[in-house]
Amino acid sequence: MTILAMLVILISAIIHASWNYLSKKVNGGISFIWLFTLIASIVYLPFFILSINHFNFVLNFNNIFFLFGSIVIHLIYFLLLFKGYKVGDLSIVYPVARGSAPMMTVIIAAVLFNEKLSIIAYLGIILIIVGIFLLTGGLNIFKNKNNILAISYGLLVGIAITSYTLLDKAIVSIVFIFPLILDYFNTIGRLILLSPIAFKNFDKVKYEWINHKKEAIGVAIFNSLGYIIVLLVLRFTPVSYVAPVREISILFGTLIGVKVLNEHLGIKRIIYAIIITIGVIVIAYATL
Repeated sequence: MTILAMLVILISAIIHASWNYLSKKVNGGISFIWLFTLIASIVYLPFFILSINHFNFVLNFNNIFFLFGSIVIHLIYFLLLFKGYKVGDLSIVYPVARGSAPMMTVIIAAVLFNEKLSIIAYLGIILIIVGIFLLTGGLNIFKNKNNILAISYGLLVGIAITSYTLLDKAIVSIVFIFPLILDYFNTIGRLILLSPIAFKNFDKVKYEWINHKKEAIGVAIFNSLGYIIVLLVLRFTPVSYVAPVREISILFGTLIGVKVLNEHLGIKRIIYAIIITIGVIVIAYATL
């Protein structure tokens, strides 16, 4: 991985942690997801049209098959993520989700894409695993039912992240669909699938717009922007390296949860998040 690619991924990590903070702050459900998805479909429409024309994109059966799979997995991801934020702290759900995903991604990517890891990279992975274990309370975490629920959702979100990361890697680097086009189809697909529920509960949508307008706009812009950046890097960088480096957002997310949302066990969680961050840096160093 080049220095430039690493810097771009770090910017994406900050963006990612920011929209997750806004999401946790709102603690919304399907109505909020639909609202920020609608806003994103409007904001990114001009860029989508330009991309379609520039790359002469044609929607054939092969593209539809891969795009539909990506849409479904991303939708599951959002539903699990927002449910997780309803039952648990940002500084638990976010690190577990973002930290567990690279572990699964690296293992599967090594098989599917024949990507090999160095001993140093494996050391970084071990540090991340240890950091996540300590961050979530070690063995004591099982004494708190709420934390167990939060961890469970975090792991499920991690599985969803692993799934869409690998699939989208294939879409942008093998099927050769431009990242912005892929993300916009995800946005429109999610909007269509959630519309029946949103229209049925439109009072909740109105409530979210009146009370959380700024947060919805922020999530709409940052969510797509952050992921498009990642997809661009994935076009020329192994997924087993991009995924772990991207998870430096764990540190940013934990800091936000502790310092802004005043979640308990603040200092310990920050220290453990730093361990995870060191693991990410080690992995990044192994790729230079």
